[in-house]
Amino acid sequence: MPNYEGSLDAVFQALADPTRRDMVERLIRGPLSVSKLAQPLEMSLPAVMQHLQVLEACGLVRSEKVGRVRTCRIEPAGLRMAEGWIGRQRTEWEHRLDRLGDHLSEEDRLSAQDRPSEQDLLPEPGPTEQGSAEQGSTP
Repeated sequence: MPNYEGSLDAVFQALADPTRRDMVERLIRGPLSVSKLAQPLEMSLPAVMQHLQVLEACGLVRSEKVGRVRTCRIEPAGLRMAEGWIGRQRTEWEHRLDRLGDHLSEEDRLSAQDRPSEQDLLPEPGPTEQGSAEQGSTP
C-alpha cells in the first residue's frame, strides 16, 4: 500500500473544505461534467478546477476528457480508505467505552457490598424507647 498515512491525510485535508465535500456528495450520486458540477457553486470555473485537482490528487475523484467534455466520477477506493480508518477508530473507542462501563459496573457492585444495609442505618432503640415499647405490649 503506497504511503497510507500520507494519502489518508490528503483525503481528510481535501474533505476539510465544504466546497469539496459538496462536490464529493454530488459525485456519489453519479458522474457529472465539470460544468454541471460547477453550476450551483458561486465561483469561477478555474476555482472549481482547482478544487477538482485537490480531489483527484488525493484519490477521491477521477476525471476523463472525451471530446470537449471533462467528466468526473467518484473513486470508491479513496472513500473506502477513509471509511476504514474511521471504522477502526470507532471500533477502538467502542471497546474502550465497553471496558469503562464494565469497570464502573464492577465498582458499583463492589461498593454496594460495602454499603451498610437499611437495617444497619436505623437507630437502635434507647432505654426510654425500650421501656415504652414494653409497656405498650402489656395489657
